[in-house]
This record gives sequence, structure tokens and C-alpha cells, in this order.
Amino acid sequence: MTPIPRVWVLLGKGVGGNGQMKSLADALGWPYDCKQVVHGVLSGVPNLILGASLASLDRRRSSPLEPPWPDLLIAASRRSVPVARWIRRQSGGRTRLVHLLHAQAPLSLFDLILTLPQYRLPERTNVLHLTAPLNRMSPATLREAAERFEPRFHELPRPRIGLLVGGNSSSYRLEAETAARLGRETSRMARLAGGSLLVTTSPRTPKEASDALFASLDAPAYCHRWRPDDPENPYHAYLALADRFVVTVDSASLLVEACMTGKRVEVFAWQPRRRAGSRPPVRWAARTWGALVYTGLLKPRRDFDASYRALHERGLVTFLGDSPPLMVQPVDDLEKAVARIRSLFVDEPDAAPVYLASTARPR
Repeated sequence: MTPIPRVWVLLGKGVGGNGQMKSLADALGWPYDCKQVVHGVLSGVPNLILGASLASLDRRRSSPLEPPWPDLLIAASRRSVPVARWIRRQSGGRTRLVHLLHAQAPLSLFDLILTLPQYRLPERTNVLHLTAPLNRMSPATLREAAERFEPRFHELPRPRIGLLVGGNSSSYRLEAETAARLGRETSRMARLAGGSLLVTTSPRTPKEASDALFASLDAPAYCHRWRPDDPENPYHAYLALADRFVVTVDSASLLVEACMTGKRVEVFAWQPRRRAGSRPPVRWAARTWGALVYTGLLKPRRDFDASYRALHERGLVTFLGDSPPLMVQPVDDLEKAVARIRSLFVDEPDAAPVYLASTARPR
């Protein structure tokens, strides 16, 4: 029998991609270990300078990184890159590196990059462009949440509209005025439909925006203000029990998790801090741009409009107030990602198990 690859996943508090990495590891079906890594003061140093090293780690607070080394390492975002490269070096080059989102390092260092439209990476043989994040909720989790919270929502009229609110990001700032407008527009939607709202904020929602949002609601609603490690967080119940969704444009993860329910999803958008530029139209300039990104010398500005367009083309989302799509194409990105990763081990008869990895900043 062919040995199962040894897998690690690099995980950390507040790191983009943690949920996606876990979903991906679960979908692979191989046993995996989660390695918690916490970064220190050198985490802001460019990856091209750090190289393959643990210099940016707070090793006292991180999980031990010891042999046996993994055959597959799944990591995400910029700060995990030096650690991933160091692990592969310790394995004698045996470890396959699968990286999510963006790297700010030469992309040729990785066996596979799983990226999204908003990161604007170039087309390359080791880059797999996905439509949406890989976050997936288990049916059991949704079912348990629905059973727990349904009595609390029982008096709320249908349709129940799930309002999933993000907040500040590199491209968007959710001001109190914008949040109040969101509250008024979704309240009007609920009243016209004779329904109600299931409202939740998120870790990135500023307090002033949360206050303005809740104060502006004038339709029947169940409201939740996000708090860390909150056992009363109804988010999974919202996904299970809402009849449709309104999601703020800043959060690709909230969008795709709503889309995966198969229900109608509308996007509430506002003016970004700065508009991400389009790729250079001139052929030689596009080649130069792609080469700079691929070598890690240039970090493209995130293009949230590109993420929306990718979902819209599949009929999964519309802007708030637009007509519903005529046709919906299911998202099959997780299946594509799993197939590509498994193909990395086709010629590895002696492959061992797989691990997950992520990063966190010191508190």
C-alpha cells in the first residue's frame, strides 16, 4: 500500500486563510497536523531578505517544528513564506509547498499557488486561479447551529435576510455613515418583503460603524455584535436559517460562505479607499508587470471588484437591489484544488503524511 503523505498546516490567530487551509486539508482526506506559528518583530522584513529562515518567529510561543518533516505543507499569506521555505530546506527539498492567497516572494519557490482574482497574480503553470475562497462549512456544524438557534428566531417573520457585515480592510473603510445607510436599506428591504433581518458584525467592524448600523435598523431583527471566543455567536445559524443574504463587499470569505448555501446573495458596496488599477494594456508592459509580481518584487493592489465579477459571472451574487441572476454555476474550486495537490504526488510512491501551517502576530 502506498503511504499517505505527511501533511502540516500553518495556522495562527488573525491570519487570512486559516479557514480555507482547514477546508482544503479536510477535503484532501489525508491526516494532518496543525502547526501554530507566532511571529515577532522581524515579521515586517521583506521575504526576499528573510529568505528560508525562522528569524521572524517567536519560537517560544510557536509550535515545535521538528522531524519527521512533512511531505506537504499548506500555508497562506506573506508572513508564512520564510517558515515554509525553512521547513522544506530541513526536509532536504522533499516537502511540497502549497501556498494560498499571495506570497510577496518569487512564486517559482512554490509547487502550487492557490489564489483569488482580488490578488491579481499572473498566469503561470504553478498558479491555480480560483473563483472564490475555499472556506466550507460542514453540514453537521450548520445543522447543530440551526437546531440551537431556531427557537430564538421563531417569532421573526420570513423571509429572513441574513446581513453579514465586514468592515475595514486594506481597500475599504466602513464609516459610521456608510453603516447607517446599510441599516436603512436592508431595513427597507425587509419591510417591503414582510420579513426580518438576522444581523451580525465581524472582527473587522469598527465600534462606531456597529453602533450606527444597529441604531439605523427599523425592521424586525435579531442582532449580534461580534466578540472574540463568543459561544453565543449565531453566524452558523444565520447561514443555515436565513432565506437570502446581504453581504458587505469587503469580505470575500463572508461572500463565498453565503454563496455556498445556494441562496440568493446581494452585495452592499461603497467607494473603496483607492481603486485598484487594471493590468497594463500594452503587451510588453503586461509581461514586465507579470514578471515583477512573479519574482516577488511587486505586490499588486487587491482588486475586490475582480472577486465580485468572478462570482457575478457564475450568477452567485448581484449588487443590492439588482435583479436576480438567470443562471447559477456552482463553485467547484475546492475539487480543482484537491485534484491539483494530489497530482503533485503522482510520481511519489514513497510519500508520507500531510501538515497545515499558519502565522500569528504577538498580542
